[in-house]
Amino acid sequence: MPDPVPSPLPESAAPARRWRGTALVGLLLLGVAALTGSARAGSGSALPGGPLRVDAAGCGTPPAHLPAGPLSFAVTNGDNVFASIYLVSPDGGLAYAEIPWVGPNKTLPLATTLTGGQYAVRCVFSNGTVRTSRTVTVTGTAAGAVAGYEPLSDLEMTGPVNAYRGYVTAALPGLLAAAQTLDADLARGDLAAAKADWLTAHLDYERLGAAYNSFGDYDDAINGMANGLPQGVDTPQWTGFFALEQGLWHGAGVDRLRQLSQQLVTDVSGLQQDFPSEDTDPGDLSLRAHEILENALQFQLNGIADYGSGTTLATLGANIQGTQEVLSVLTPVLQPRDPALLDQVSRQLTALSGEVASSRSSSGTWTPVTRLTTAQRQRLDGDLGSLLEELAAIPNLLAPRNHA
Repeated sequence: MPDPVPSPLPESAAPARRWRGTALVGLLLLGVAALTGSARAGSGSALPGGPLRVDAAGCGTPPAHLPAGPLSFAVTNGDNVFASIYLVSPDGGLAYAEIPWVGPNKTLPLATTLTGGQYAVRCVFSNGTVRTSRTVTVTGTAAGAVAGYEPLSDLEMTGPVNAYRGYVTAALPGLLAAAQTLDADLARGDLAAAKADWLTAHLDYERLGAAYNSFGDYDDAINGMANGLPQGVDTPQWTGFFALEQGLWHGAGVDRLRQLSQQLVTDVSGLQQDFPSEDTDPGDLSLRAHEILENALQFQLNGIADYGSGTTLATLGANIQGTQEVLSVLTPVLQPRDPALLDQVSRQLTALSGEVASSRSSSGTWTPVTRLTTAQRQRLDGDLGSLLEELAAIPNLLAPRNHA
């Protein structure tokens, strides 16, 4: 049953976090636009469809016949609870337009472009009431008609979520061992080994990007950046991988570095113990399919997350691997809904991974993004941007549409 009030979009992360939500709201709206079609209309629209008042007694009375092409219903919720409104095939197999939430006595457009066929309006109220209108017959054909999405229930995401949690659970012991190796390097004062082992441990963490919202405060402690902290990189309370990177590559004393590595081991150990008790929101997983690399574009490819090691391209490579893992567990629900999209993003991820790997020398060192040629940078920007455009469809494609 839907929540009694709309679930808020994820808030932008706090300044010290590595993640940002700057483009997420816009991308979600674009995703909804892809489902609802190009038509946009308010209550005064001249498009076919017209006003539609819905309540617990029924899902309105749409016209029995409409011409193919753009249409818009001005849907007014006449009930005292929130409602989700869908334009669906009569059997509910496909959804062609939606209003995720409309409040009591509010009016919103349900707009799309349809070709000939039969359709219906379905209303799902937050008190559990579900109503479906009479069938609407659309005649003719229309260019640009929305193909429709196969609705997804909350329960269908149980398998992918459990699979991803299994992936994280299996990876955490390796992350802890890598942190302990880094700490052992610093315990004996071997800074050269510490720099190499810092990268190994950091990449182990970066491959877990889809789970960070399940890590709670541990994500800030383990991988929080210095931006937004009261004294920036000089903030005494700053800990984690980036604090260690700053210290290792800017001449911090071994005593200070050892304090940070010991704290890192403590925090990773705490995360490993805490993770089984944390929940993973099913909606988070589909969002991370896009958001991991959105943030990589903002912080890694732009060098913002470089505190001296020059390895943000290595981090981008780990983020690609993390995204591939997310797609792997989402494949059972993505494949029946858009197999062409799944194939396309898989090919692009593989190509981008190879492109990023070419920035690593035979000796294992990485080219800092500031030393990329203009042609290299433009190619990476373009290829990652093109991939993000494809990935942006996944959150909306896998948005729960219970009873649609």
